[in-house]
Amino acid sequence: MTPFKIVKVTTICVWVLGVVLWASTSGTLSQSKKPNTPPASAPTQSDDYVGSETCASCHETQHNNFLKTSHSKLINDSSWKDKVVGCEACHGPGRAHVEAGGDKSLIRTFEGETAKQSSETCLACHAGKEDHNNFRRGEHWRNNVGCLDCHFSHEPDPAPNRPESQTLVADNSRQRVDTSALKLLRGNETQLCLKCHTEQKAQFSMPFRHKVLEGQMKCSDCHNPHGGFETQQLRLTTGTDAACVKCHSDKQGPFTFEHEPVKVEGCSICHTPHGTSNPKLLNRSNVFQLCIECHTNAHQLILREDGGAPAPPSFHDLRTERIRNCTTCHTAIHGSNTHNFFFRQ
Repeated sequence: MTPFKIVKVTTICVWVLGVVLWASTSGTLSQSKKPNTPPASAPTQSDDYVGSETCASCHETQHNNFLKTSHSKLINDSSWKDKVVGCEACHGPGRAHVEAGGDKSLIRTFEGETAKQSSETCLACHAGKEDHNNFRRGEHWRNNVGCLDCHFSHEPDPAPNRPESQTLVADNSRQRVDTSALKLLRGNETQLCLKCHTEQKAQFSMPFRHKVLEGQMKCSDCHNPHGGFETQQLRLTTGTDAACVKCHSDKQGPFTFEHEPVKVEGCSICHTPHGTSNPKLLNRSNVFQLCIECHTNAHQLILREDGGAPAPPSFHDLRTERIRNCTTCHTAIHGSNTHNFFFRQ
C-alpha cells in the first residue's frame, strides 16, 4: 500500500471515530440535561393564587353562576394544565385580597376601567381565534365598545330572557334554540345589535326585508362583530358580494357574460340589504330607474370608447309600461351563459 493510501485511510478512520464520539457524547449530555430542563410552555404559578374554591367561600352566588359557563370547564382541558384558570385568571391573584378580609383595592374588580382596558383581559385568551383576532381594528374598538358591553364574564342569576326572535311573530320563533347563551351574551343577539344600530332596526321593519326580527337570520351571519378588514365588518372572503352569495348562490357565477356592476361594486349597487319598501330590496321603486342610472345617453360621449354602459336603443320608449320593466326581457340580469344582453335563456 502506498503512503498516500495509508494517509487517506487513516484520515477516514479518524473522521468516522470523531463522528461516533460526538454523537455518543451529545446524546449523553442531552439525557443528563433533560430531567433538569422544565418544559418551555409550563408556566410558573405564584403562591399568590388561592384558587376558585377560596373565592367561593365569600362569592358563592357568582361562583355557582360561573360553574355554568364554558370558562369553568377549562380546568378539565389538558391544554390548560398548569395554567391559571377560574376566577383569578381574570381578577388576578387573590391572596392579598383574602388575607385583608376582602379589601376590594387588593383585587381587580374591573370597576372604573375603560372598555379597552377590560377588553384587553379577554383578548389575552381570545385574540388568537380567527373570529376575534381583528377586534382591535374594528369599529367597536374604535368607538369604545368593549367585550363586557355585549358579553357576561359569568352568568348572572337569574339569566336574562333571550327570545330568539325580536318580535315573536310565531310559535316556532319562540321555540328556536337560542345560541346566544353559549356565547355568554347579555341578551338575544339581534336585540343587542339593534340597541345601537337603530337605523337598521327601522329597515328591518320595512315591508321587504331580511328575516332578522323573526329569528330566521342573525346579524353575525353577514357581519363579524369582532372586527375585520372590510367596511361594515362584513364576513367576506373573496369579492364584494360574498356575504350575499353565501345564500343566493345562483347569483354567484362565474358567468360567460358578466354584468360588470355586480362584480365591481357588489349587490348593494342595486339592493338595500337590511330592508326597504321596494320589492326585491331594490334601491328604487321601479326597475328602469336603476337601469338608466348607468344606461343613459349621457354615457355615449364619455364612456363608450372605454366600454361603458350602452344606452337603450331608440325603440325603448320609457313611456310604455312594458319597456319600463327592463327585466321582462333581460331576465338574467345578474349574469348569463348564453347572451351578452342577458336575455331569457
